[in-house]
Amino acid sequence: MSYDTSFHSDIYGMHTHTESFMAAGWQTTDYLFAGMVASVVLFGISGLPGLFIKKPGWGQLIATGICVIAALLGTGTAVQTVVTGSSTAGYLIDWHLPFGPCEFSADPLSALFLTPLFLASGCCAVYAVAYWPAREHPGSEKKLTFFFGLLSAAMALVVLARNGVVLLIAWEIMALSAFFLLTTDQRDPDVQRAGMVYLIATHIGTMALFILFAMLRGTTASFAFPVPHSLSPDLGVATVILVTALIGFGAKAGIMPLHIWLPSAHANAPSHVSAMMSGVMLKIGVYGIIRTVSFFSLPPAWLGWLILCLGGVSALSGIALASAQRDIKRLLACSSIENIGIVFIGLGMALIGIQTNTPLLAAFGLTGCFIHILNHALFKPLLFLGAGAIIHATGTREIDRMGGLSRRLPRTAPLFLAGSLAICGLPPLNGFIGELFLYLGAFNDAISSPLPALALVAPLLALVGGIAVITFIKLFGTIFLGSPRSPEAAHAHEPPLAMLAPMSLFALFCLIAGICGQLLLRLVTPAVASYAQLPPAIIDRMESSVPLASFTLLNLSLLLLILAIGLFYTRQTVKLPCATAATWGCGYLAPTARMQYTGTSFAEMASNLFAPFVTVSRSGPSLSGPLPAAARFCYATTESILDRVLIPVFQAIGLAFSYLRRMQHGQMHLYMLYIFATLFVLMMWRH
Repeated sequence: MSYDTSFHSDIYGMHTHTESFMAAGWQTTDYLFAGMVASVVLFGISGLPGLFIKKPGWGQLIATGICVIAALLGTGTAVQTVVTGSSTAGYLIDWHLPFGPCEFSADPLSALFLTPLFLASGCCAVYAVAYWPAREHPGSEKKLTFFFGLLSAAMALVVLARNGVVLLIAWEIMALSAFFLLTTDQRDPDVQRAGMVYLIATHIGTMALFILFAMLRGTTASFAFPVPHSLSPDLGVATVILVTALIGFGAKAGIMPLHIWLPSAHANAPSHVSAMMSGVMLKIGVYGIIRTVSFFSLPPAWLGWLILCLGGVSALSGIALASAQRDIKRLLACSSIENIGIVFIGLGMALIGIQTNTPLLAAFGLTGCFIHILNHALFKPLLFLGAGAIIHATGTREIDRMGGLSRRLPRTAPLFLAGSLAICGLPPLNGFIGELFLYLGAFNDAISSPLPALALVAPLLALVGGIAVITFIKLFGTIFLGSPRSPEAAHAHEPPLAMLAPMSLFALFCLIAGICGQLLLRLVTPAVASYAQLPPAIIDRMESSVPLASFTLLNLSLLLLILAIGLFYTRQTVKLPCATAATWGCGYLAPTARMQYTGTSFAEMASNLFAPFVTVSRSGPSLSGPLPAAARFCYATTESILDRVLIPVFQAIGLAFSYLRRMQHGQMHLYMLYIFATLFVLMMWRH
């Protein structure tokens, strides 16, 4: 198939060597794109002043101010691009490098991913001022501020890039920036191990992307992205392109079984970095898959079903892993696997609908996919920032060592509760809106089309949602309710305002998005229509099938009822006399806080039900006699794929290669013999 080079002259309206950014005659989309580019530049340079300022703290404050300005500018322009639904004028650097011009542009799909990216970057930068203050961590100030801004800029460049090599350059900057941020506390052995696993996983994915863009170059004779829907799925390399895209981008998204780096990386990074990696960086992998599939006129039949199955396995296994965790951040990291699985379920449904010419299924699937991407980018940073506030207050990540924090953290508790309700898909928060479209798409297709297998999506989502409720009841109840289980929890303190303000903003957006579902639908509809090439009649039919107005009234009524009950309870507690008494000890004369249910005991049944996904190790002495001596019991969860499959495989490979080390003995004359033998073999093979 020939490559249509007119694509560049149609879309890219400017060349840097002939025109300037402020050229006369620019349209609204030109200024929107300029605003996004300016935001990317500001993020990229935000950490530079701190490299030259010697006084601790000033570099961090300057970087934070620049990031906030960049976030406001970028979020505003990205939202306007999404709402208008039109592609912006592009930017072309026509340099003379082997891989062709450096091309950037934005369309509704790009802007949809840029909106939460800019928002989260600004909020997390403000949060870091109090969570990781430079005066307490002077050795990591320059590293953390510089690579934080670089990470945000690189992720935005990945989304804006329209050239395979440019995307790979931005992709590698993003990967290395995340690595340096993850290993901020590099003296910790767990951080070192997490960083090494992440580095290996991300570069394996990058190798797959090299193959992907090399294949595209061989097909189109250019590293520039093909015109959307211009490639035939019957091409000989189509399968290789799509499989390498799934591996390369899927590894970054954390889809099963390419998720091995995710739990440890998110658990050991600073909390505001974890919020960025989970809330934003995972979505960059999803964007890469969606963008690659858009190059083809029709997705192959196997692709939608494969993505749907990967999504289902990831959603179920991710929440099963989360339910067994004792580390608050590792639990949230595993639940990110579940939410990425839900996103993939929606994408798989959409691709099946496009391939089978079922436009309504495609509309429901893509809408649910995109809305859940936005929702997850709101409630997951909220939860990770909340986890950081809890760790900042207690000095531990162990859930079973907490308890009773609602009295000691009265502002953090309701914000964390809002995030927990949102991620469980409970009203009046936003988590259910995206899943609602997936439910309706599955039910509608099971009834009206010859694809009854999709009816299994609904019970699968219900099962995943039920386990999510158990998991986050365990999380919130163990942390905030009951009595403190350790001295650290008993002396916990409320975090500063700089940490509470970003959390409050995310919680407010979760509430607004939950009540005003029409706003979310308005944001994603242009991207859905342009990506799947759906006519307005299909979009209107989908909108009429979803009673979002009724949900708005229901959520508003529920919110008012909650506020009324809260106000009534507050007034009653003020009127009634305050009395204190010990909690009933179930007949024990001297009950202690250790006799409470722990998170581990609460979720033990769920962990046992999903033993294939969760490896639980228990160790303890055998007790005998009426008065046994003091004993210690240990309970730990490990990740089955990494610990049972991959690590033994790598150990076997390392053992096999260890025998080759005998050839590296330091004797120069034998090395020369190796060279001559290699040359002789090559000469014989050539002839």
